[in-house]
Amino acid sequence: MSRGAKGGRWAAYGAAAGLLLAGCTSGAEGTGTAGATGSGTSGSTDGQTSSTTSAPARPARLKLSPADGARDVMPDQPVTVQAMTGQLDGVTVRTAGGSAVEGRVTGSQWTSTGRLAPGSRYSVTTRSTGPDGVERTSRSTFRTHEPAVTATYGMVYDGQTVGVAMPVSLQFDSAVTSARYRRAIEKAVTVTTSPRTQGSWGWLDDRQLMWRPKSFWKPGTTVTLDAPLTGFQTGEDKWVGSDVSGTMTIGREQLTTVDIAKHRLRVTRGGETVRSFPVSSGKPGPQTETRSGMKVVIGKQAEMTMDSETIGIHKGEPGYYKIDTDWNVRVTWTGEFLHSAPWSVDAQGSSNVSHGCVNLAPAAARWMYESSIPGDPVDFTGSSREFQPTEGIGVWQYDYAGWQEQSALR
Repeated sequence: MSRGAKGGRWAAYGAAAGLLLAGCTSGAEGTGTAGATGSGTSGSTDGQTSSTTSAPARPARLKLSPADGARDVMPDQPVTVQAMTGQLDGVTVRTAGGSAVEGRVTGSQWTSTGRLAPGSRYSVTTRSTGPDGVERTSRSTFRTHEPAVTATYGMVYDGQTVGVAMPVSLQFDSAVTSARYRRAIEKAVTVTTSPRTQGSWGWLDDRQLMWRPKSFWKPGTTVTLDAPLTGFQTGEDKWVGSDVSGTMTIGREQLTTVDIAKHRLRVTRGGETVRSFPVSSGKPGPQTETRSGMKVVIGKQAEMTMDSETIGIHKGEPGYYKIDTDWNVRVTWTGEFLHSAPWSVDAQGSSNVSHGCVNLAPAAARWMYESSIPGDPVDFTGSSREFQPTEGIGVWQYDYAGWQEQSALR
């Protein structure tokens, strides 16, 4: 973002404490012998002595922090430029080819309001008017700290049309390690919705910051995220190096319910049932029983290989399997899908025989695959094994008050 010195809001990047910069010009002009000191005589015929000298230049004196040439400046250190004498007319601080750091003026001092990118070289350009009334421009540079790790993150499902249960999700590639860092990040990010929607930020874990509405989204809502996190710290010597923004659109409302005990799946839109299918879910057992709870469609894959080694059951051990499946709709990170299972059609509608997935007949599975989008809610009931929020997009496992307690600002 770039703003010039206008209307009391200037953009800039700065210098270091205690440095005085003076952009100076000087010169002398007079009549008579070149290099005269004022005691020489002119070639006048009347015997009069004359000399002329200019007033000394008096540029503005500026105090900058960080100083010209400073190195290892921390990204959260503010940049300041203060006019000690004269008038400060404008400040611009930027990286080569980058956008300017935002700032504001208080009295005779400009102070940055945006943070600095780690591992970057900044130039500072100031415009000032000295007590002599002359406008001058001065320049300085500094370098920011090169961190051990540049933290990266992104908006999940950016640019997509999603179901009514999809939260706005910022996912960091590594942990945001302290409550202090999480609070600072949460304060900096914003969500804008149309129509206006009540909701709250919360941390699903130390990598996932999510904003969910109080209840499911209204279809057609547009959602915009602004995450200007350049210069924020996420861990020891770990700093964010870029900003993120994104949008998503809420699609049609579709709610799927799975009654594990009754072996039935039902799909509704606008409160009306559109399809109902017999299913077979996970067989009883601590590792195989399908979890109860409000899950959210994470994604889809037309063909994949289900391999029990991904959940810790290795070849040769009881319960091992490796099988190709079609029309897979993922609802947990722990391996639960809705998918085609022609081998269990006889059990569908009467018993639970799977390793945790919801088995459907091929035609039913294809319909579910083609009719589902990420963000669709899928509500499972009838199991004693509870779905844990971090096993998927688990924001709806909390009531709204409980979700608000997940905020780092509480």
